[in-house]
Amino acid sequence: MPGFTPGRRWQPPYYPFKRETFRRRMLARMERWVKGPLFGCRMCGNCLLQETAFICPMECPKGARNGPCGGSTEAFCYVDNTRPCIWYKIYDRAYAMGRQEMLLEVLPPLDWDKVGTETWGDVFKQVREVGTGKVVSGLFSRDPVQRTKTWDSVFRPVRQPDWWGGDAEYHPPAYTEPLSNLERRLRAGEFVVTAEVAPPMSAATGKLCQNVEMVKPYVAAINFTDNPSATPRMSSLACSVMAVQNGAEPVMQIAARDRTRMGLQSEVVGASTLGIRNILCLSGDHSRMGPPPMGRSDIVDIDSIQMLWILRRMRDEGHYLDGRDLKTRPQYFLGAAAAPYASRPEFQAIREHKKVNAGAQFFQTNLVYDPDGLEIWLNELAKRDILDKVYILIGVTPLKSYKMAAYMHKEIPGVSIPEPLLKRMETAGDGAKEEGVQIALEIIEAVKGKQGVNGIHLMAVGWEEIVPRIVTEAGLLPPDFVAPDKKVKEPAPALGGK
Repeated sequence: MPGFTPGRRWQPPYYPFKRETFRRRMLARMERWVKGPLFGCRMCGNCLLQETAFICPMECPKGARNGPCGGSTEAFCYVDNTRPCIWYKIYDRAYAMGRQEMLLEVLPPLDWDKVGTETWGDVFKQVREVGTGKVVSGLFSRDPVQRTKTWDSVFRPVRQPDWWGGDAEYHPPAYTEPLSNLERRLRAGEFVVTAEVAPPMSAATGKLCQNVEMVKPYVAAINFTDNPSATPRMSSLACSVMAVQNGAEPVMQIAARDRTRMGLQSEVVGASTLGIRNILCLSGDHSRMGPPPMGRSDIVDIDSIQMLWILRRMRDEGHYLDGRDLKTRPQYFLGAAAAPYASRPEFQAIREHKKVNAGAQFFQTNLVYDPDGLEIWLNELAKRDILDKVYILIGVTPLKSYKMAAYMHKEIPGVSIPEPLLKRMETAGDGAKEEGVQIALEIIEAVKGKQGVNGIHLMAVGWEEIVPRIVTEAGLLPPDFVAPDKKVKEPAPALGGK
């Protein structure tokens, strides 16, 4: 086990994609000999140790370079339960060292031209540019402000190249008028409802269109998941386009797991052109959660926070990651996932704060079954003064059975169901579905008045027909609600399948 990193190297070290000079090869070998035993270094060539409490984030199986995923726990990594969650350890040490605010800086993805090479050369070069004497005197200064300033003058340009330019500041959207109906309703102060419609597992679209038609009068927007549980389904983009064709507003979910930075930028420009105005950026369930054979898991190009940073800058600053200008900018309302119960509330608050700084304008949370625990998380967000910078939609799923409840409690990362609710579902017997609906209604009632809560996100998990009833009985019908015609309306023609 590495001396300073409380884990073990997830994969063997990277190797360069190009032939390096003898001097740089020797420097890389020395760096690996030193940082390998100390930090479990994978030789990513883009070192972030100074910002991550001297624990290497490349120990994370998901390759997350900006914080934990929604499955973070104190106990273990959900991808490999023989290992600790490396980001939990980073947060824990950062708090102990008083460096937690440094975790807010939005850190870049790997520059793969540097992968497998050393970082020391870049540091030495920056020292020479600043001035060796100035750096030495600054680092040994008795003034802590001067020491920090000197340290930053050396390491910030190394970790924040010009093509990225990440920081720890909040960046409000550069536009004024709402870009989507969801954003318009939230800005108007409505308590909104969004709901998920499960993408089909085949090319048939009849049931999808029927569910969209059934749900759309009751909600502000409809989410389409992006291969949840690492299991392939119809793409979120295709489902979102069909929703637009059927007069509904979609929220297109994008999982970082399946995207390169090039593919992400291309996809969102296309989505904007097709009329999709809400995008939800997610890390995505690890491929270990999916059916065998397991896909490659040692290379993750971008994480969800980097996705937000890239998309915000495309929309607000009008350029691609490589610096090319966008003559016509894509238009979208940016969202992210939030996980109130994944680990300690103060850790999650930093994670959520960082997403807001990166560009998240709304959160849809993981499933909430403990309103009191939610209050603790909301208070931590309030301490960070971000409740007025993001809209929060609380995730609610009606339980169908005790078996479903027990599975979610034990197996789904970031989901916790209190024992009294599990007992209610267990004793409900044949009435479990009705009990699940009543629990969902109780949770909605409990969270409606909480500070910072702007709506509900209903995840019916294939039970879309229950959405109209829950929205109606919870008293959450939209102000412009018009009861649907009892006569079944013919959905818009599908692009393929029936």
